[in-house]
Amino acid sequence: MQTKVNEIENLPSILTDIWGMLDESEQQIIKNDARIVHFKKNEIIYSHGEIPTDLLVLCEGQVKIFNSGVGGRTQIVRMIKPIEYFGYRAYFAGESFITAASAFENSTVCMVSMDIVKELIATNSKLASFFIRLLSVDLGIADQRIVNLTQKHIRGRLAETLIFLRENYGLEDDGATINVYLAREDLANLSNMTTSNAIRTLSAFVEEKIIALNGRKINIIDEQKLRKISTNG
Repeated sequence: MQTKVNEIENLPSILTDIWGMLDESEQQIIKNDARIVHFKKNEIIYSHGEIPTDLLVLCEGQVKIFNSGVGGRTQIVRMIKPIEYFGYRAYFAGESFITAASAFENSTVCMVSMDIVKELIATNSKLASFFIRLLSVDLGIADQRIVNLTQKHIRGRLAETLIFLRENYGLEDDGATINVYLAREDLANLSNMTTSNAIRTLSAFVEEKIIALNGRKINIIDEQKLRKISTNG
């Protein structure tokens, strides 16, 4: 879809974390290069093996970062929400993408050339520090996730996923329903388990009155117990 003028004018609110670090000339460089791209639900944003070229910022919607493991089984490694940056690590590493990204629902993404970002980083220490911190945070999350997905039992992994979704997407106005709706398969892929195990574990949580289900909507009834299961693994 064609980029609209008013979308580009919204860059300060899209690139909110870095806009104040840039002087007027640097902001203009970004404005001249930035593109706003619209993706339909399930549309691929980038694929495994592609050469990275852009810094990606999610404006609206939801994006999942995933990979295929043994037997072609999908593993969701990260969920992106507005306004979050993604797609930059492979560029800095000088390698092709080792994951893929797709729109979890109709989504809008701002793209800025990584070559331009690299040039700005070379002369802007604040911007350089920002990306160092961002990469460091992502690495810490990845390290913790590896431990959780390999050492926790099924109940602990699914409980952790529900807590993760609750903390990242918040709750609806009722104060209990997680504000993101995932298919059972996606919950399983995010929790490193089979879909059948995810369904059985969700049913067990319902029977124990920890959660309630309404289609894809998940209502947390006993958050304290859910966190205890997540912590104890």
